[in-house]
Amino acid sequence: MNGMTGLLNVLYRGETGLAADLLATAARHRAEHEVHHVATDLAGWSRRHAGLLAEAGPHYGADLAETGAGTRTGAETGARTDEAGDMPPLLADLRRLHLAATGNALYWEMLGQAARATREARLIDLSGACLSRAGRQAGWADTMLKTLSPQLLIAR
Repeated sequence: MNGMTGLLNVLYRGETGLAADLLATAARHRAEHEVHHVATDLAGWSRRHAGLLAEAGPHYGADLAETGAGTRTGAETGARTDEAGDMPPLLADLRRLHLAATGNALYWEMLGQAARATREARLIDLSGACLSRAGRQAGWADTMLKTLSPQLLIAR
């Protein structure tokens, strides 16, 4: 199951990275109470997803506890990407969170599809448990972007 192992690795890195990005965003934007509190809660979901992946990984030849060690993401280090340009920092962070969460949701869907095709009950349950929360994370970031973009971009 080499492809499945690779997908588990990508998902683990994605979830640990999203958790770190959410916590970093929450810390940087404490004054935005909804962003601060919801991002902190959503980081817990990603940490839970990563823990579930780490438990399942050895059954598929993946040692996921070692996969994410020492990796730091752009949002965690405070780095801004070129794509964000001169965007207000909160919008740049929300954009990054939206892209990461959407990517994770896509990978969870792929895992679920592959698990159903191979009748891997453990992975069917895992993807089922995590896909809806991953979609809600992406949905929250999307809603925040739509809500805050007008006021933050016009106020500049």
